[in-house]
Amino acid sequence: MRFRKMERYNEYGFWLKEQLGVKVQKISLNAGFTCPNRDGRVGMGGCTYCNNQTFNPDYCVTEKTITQQLEEGKRFFSRKYPDMKYLAYFQAYTNTYDSLQNLKAKYEEALSVPDVVGLVIGTRPDCMPNDLLDYLEELNHRTFLLVEYGIESIYDATLLRINRGHTHAQSVDAITRTAARGIPVGAHLILGLPGESREAILSSADTLSSLPITTLKLHQLQLIKGTRMAQDYAERPSDFHLFSPDEYIDLVIDFIERLRPNLILERFVSQSPSSLLAISGWGLKNHEFVDCLRARMKARDAHQGRLHSS
Repeated sequence: MRFRKMERYNEYGFWLKEQLGVKVQKISLNAGFTCPNRDGRVGMGGCTYCNNQTFNPDYCVTEKTITQQLEEGKRFFSRKYPDMKYLAYFQAYTNTYDSLQNLKAKYEEALSVPDVVGLVIGTRPDCMPNDLLDYLEELNHRTFLLVEYGIESIYDATLLRINRGHTHAQSVDAITRTAARGIPVGAHLILGLPGESREAILSSADTLSSLPITTLKLHQLQLIKGTRMAQDYAERPSDFHLFSPDEYIDLVIDFIERLRPNLILERFVSQSPSSLLAISGWGLKNHEFVDCLRARMKARDAHQGRLHSS
């Protein structure tokens, strides 16, 4: 793997360019899926923090076909970047939770759209059957593919509290089975979930580093209006620690330094619309946070993997 000179962590955008040879943009899709902890298979009501409105763009609605959503996304980005290529990002809810026939049809429709050069599929660890992995293994040989698992926490007590509906052992199993097929695996983790101490959060870096994941997304806990977690906070605020931007930057740097050196880091924060937040946000755009993070890493002479124990 190549690294850019003086880079202090492995950037996702550089890795994508290295994999595909062109500049790409992800286009989020809502393909009409649900979740097994919403429809009663493993639970009801969904994760206590969840509101998909916080990350779906306006064009990303189930009334539009996958092709329509992709074409609208392309028109938005192509005004500024006419030569851009695209990844179809199956983002909303659980994007492997359907029959194999329906899943294949939706993935193949996305790949048939001009200038779409690969797929990113977001899902849960308990929704990856082996027959779907058979198909994804074949798909990975003919296009770019990344399967992203929402782990959210490595602690079963936390997963139970947030009504996640799966265990850490299921996360390990899904990640291991997927990586064994040669498919790049992404993981997603929320920092600051109730009941997790700073040291518990940092220990997650050690655990994740031991798993065969390629990419990692982090973001801070945000409390969204109308969610059960917002109600939980109102009733028991002492169970939560909501980080200030300054605290969170130092937490993320300490986390990065404990990660193995070859993990690709895609994201550190997520900023939901202020109208949806139960507690005021930081007022920082993602790129502003990253600029602050890089400056602090330089000041601390911090590097990804510096404290990693292999």
